[in-house]
Amino acid sequence: MAESFGTDPERYDRTRPTYPDALVEAVVAASPGPDVVDVGTGTGIAARQFQAAGCRVLGVEVDPRMAAWARRRGLDVEVSSFEDWEPAGRLFDAVVSGQTWHWVDPVAGAAKAARVLRPGGRLAVFWNVAQPPPALAESFADVYRRVLPDSPPARASTTTGYSPFTDRAVDGIRRAGAFGDHEQWSFDWTRTYTRDEWLDQLPTSGAAALLRPEELAEAQAGVGAVIDAAGGSFTMAYTAVVITATRS
Repeated sequence: MAESFGTDPERYDRTRPTYPDALVEAVVAASPGPDVVDVGTGTGIAARQFQAAGCRVLGVEVDPRMAAWARRRGLDVEVSSFEDWEPAGRLFDAVVSGQTWHWVDPVAGAAKAARVLRPGGRLAVFWNVAQPPPALAESFADVYRRVLPDSPPARASTTTGYSPFTDRAVDGIRRAGAFGDHEQWSFDWTRTYTRDEWLDQLPTSGAAALLRPEELAEAQAGVGAVIDAAGGSFTMAYTAVVITATRS
């Protein structure tokens, strides 16, 4: 599943949601300086937001296809898993990770972050947690139950949050032993999607990586019919959840 995201970086970059400006501003304000490492930078969605906020951003990305796309968008990216990345003595003011920290070993990742952060530097890992309108969430789940009954979207009618991811992040920070008490921040926001916009991003989800091409086409047709029945568009409620701590 993790390797699927680089198959179409242009689509990923075009369709995946950004993060609230307030989140970026809060991380920047709580960091001692502008030097940022973006872990799992992907195509640079979060990294470009931190650049726009005045930061100097270095991306670390395991997928060379995603890294190449990010470089074409003007980002400095080094290809490596974060656990194996060699910082070569460089120190930073913040280590951030948008929608990717669950692919990082939580203890090794926190320990590596502590190694590259200046004292007082900030680790901030975050996810967009999506919640469709309840009726649509149930109808979307019905589609996946038909197409791929054992997939995560088929097992739940609503998105209940990323608590397994955030819990692992908190545990990793504690076990690394190099940070103060963690904080959890949240930022609510919404985005309205047309039918075509939502179907365009659907192949970029982790669940889509589990589908064969014919299953993906069936899922898109079913989800598209649900959105058509709802009037051709819908508003997604997002909560951007941040787990953050300061380097001791």
